[in-house]
Amino acid sequence: MELFATPRTLAERRDDGSIVLESALPLEPHAASMAHLFRDAADAHPDRLLVADRDGRADADGGGWRRVTYGQARRMADGLAQALLDHGASGRPVMVLSGNSVEHLLLTLACYTAGSPVVPVSTAYSLLDADHVKLRDMAALTRPAVVFADDPGAYASALTAATALNGAGGTPLSGRDGFREWAATEPTAQVDEHFARVGPDTVAKILFTSGSTGRPKGVVNTHRMLCANQQMLRQTWPFLAEEPPVLLDWLPWSHTFGGNHNMGLAIANGGTLYVDDGKPGPPELAERTVRNLADVRPTVYFNVPAGYASLLPRLESDPEFARAFFSRMRYVFYAAAALPQQVWDGIAEVAASAGSSAPMTTSWGATETAPAATSAYFASGRSDCIGVPIPGVSVKLAPVGPKLEIRVKGPSVTPGYLDDPVRTREAFDDEGYYRTGDAVRPVDDDDPGKGLVFDGRISEDFKTSSGTWVSVGTLKSALLSACGGLVSDAVLTGHDTDRVGALVWLNPARTRTSTEAEVRAALGDALRRLNDGATGTSRRVVRLLVLDEQASLAHGEITDKGYVNQRAVLDRRAHLVKLLHTDPAPAEVVLPRRSRPPRPAR
Repeated sequence: MELFATPRTLAERRDDGSIVLESALPLEPHAASMAHLFRDAADAHPDRLLVADRDGRADADGGGWRRVTYGQARRMADGLAQALLDHGASGRPVMVLSGNSVEHLLLTLACYTAGSPVVPVSTAYSLLDADHVKLRDMAALTRPAVVFADDPGAYASALTAATALNGAGGTPLSGRDGFREWAATEPTAQVDEHFARVGPDTVAKILFTSGSTGRPKGVVNTHRMLCANQQMLRQTWPFLAEEPPVLLDWLPWSHTFGGNHNMGLAIANGGTLYVDDGKPGPPELAERTVRNLADVRPTVYFNVPAGYASLLPRLESDPEFARAFFSRMRYVFYAAAALPQQVWDGIAEVAASAGSSAPMTTSWGATETAPAATSAYFASGRSDCIGVPIPGVSVKLAPVGPKLEIRVKGPSVTPGYLDDPVRTREAFDDEGYYRTGDAVRPVDDDDPGKGLVFDGRISEDFKTSSGTWVSVGTLKSALLSACGGLVSDAVLTGHDTDRVGALVWLNPARTRTSTEAEVRAALGDALRRLNDGATGTSRRVVRLLVLDEQASLAHGEITDKGYVNQRAVLDRRAHLVKLLHTDPAPAEVVLPRRSRPPRPAR
């Protein structure tokens, strides 16, 4: 079975400058609900492993994994569904405060079965915000019937916050013991009756956007959205029909990438999902991911650019680990932010040296699009190409200022935001296309089949004092590539000034053995390489300031899936932006290094 389908793209160019792109491949029929997909998989292969996570103890085979098969999951999901109904969750939301785990997945399946929307909340709102302001807002909006947390100690105050404002008296469920009691509930005919009523328009999830500014928005996710999107992915990657995927994933289920795209891919295709207890960041967490990857040897792998930047040095330095990583790999996938070309090329080189033909690929989407809307299911060779529309999706490239905003329409697009008609109306244009706020441009204006290039968030772009627009997404990607892996992420500065600067975070995997002087010299060389040949101030970064403090989850500077919010960083670190642009440049600021003059001939 082929890895990728053959993409065919139809294009309509309009007089107003907009371009409408669609796949020539029609969307095939899809399941009525995720509950139907799960039950079908459990009936077909009850003994196949569905989910496993680390519990800190060695199990019978010494792997340290808690394992749940499809058949076991079906029995527990039905019991949990009955318990949820007994506690008033018929049609009412169930809030999950905990991170990824066996319990989290089983409770999600129970909600699907009972027709109760599941509301997975980022752990940052429970564990890093002592006042739980945003969590209280989410609870007030969703009014959950049940609120679950797997650790009653860590989540005690969050459980109180999430239930105190619920006038209907939501029930807290905490700890594994309580969870097991609910899962052991004997299901009655009521469970099957509720399952029979679950259909395409039933709300499956409420996913909250990061809420870095203003009140978080509750994105309504219906079963139609999720099932249509999984059918789109199956048509894009046809091998899934015959090769159930094996995933190892850390991406949080409170976000659409991990919770819809990846979890859904496993369930919809009868696959297996191992929960990774590591993630990009501190070395100890990165080492957990390395251990788990070598143990599981997944067939497909999903991560964000920061994850690959952390993983690449280990793959390059450890051929045995590289061979294990690629031993069963069909493709390597990134999303959520721009990936430097240097990292893309590095992963490809390691794959080749390990004897693997697994390509690197990506797609693009949003919480409101369930999420995939475009996919690079062809060999592009470039990290900024987000591909073409997948079957069933129509995208419109609409002129907004100097850029083209990508807008989306199709069965995988949200009907709107929970109890927020004003922002729902504002989110769609007069043709019903969802306004994403992301900019793209064609790889080739004459051939839409070559794909689209991500061109940054329109709201992040700014003007210099000369009135020239800075394309933040494009310039930031070029900066990260020029830094050759030394920098894990960056935020551009220079609004209404005569120069562009950057606040940067170093990549510990690349810099831990270097001195400060060596790092500064390398960064200065990177600025020189970036700026050589660049025309105009808007295409040059002339100053860098290395940040010692990591981006803060609690202050909205970064999401727990690793995406940096430029505006939140600039607002919180305004004093550092001012320092970066002070004249003359302070000693902390890195400037482009001058090329060494040629030695005179003797």
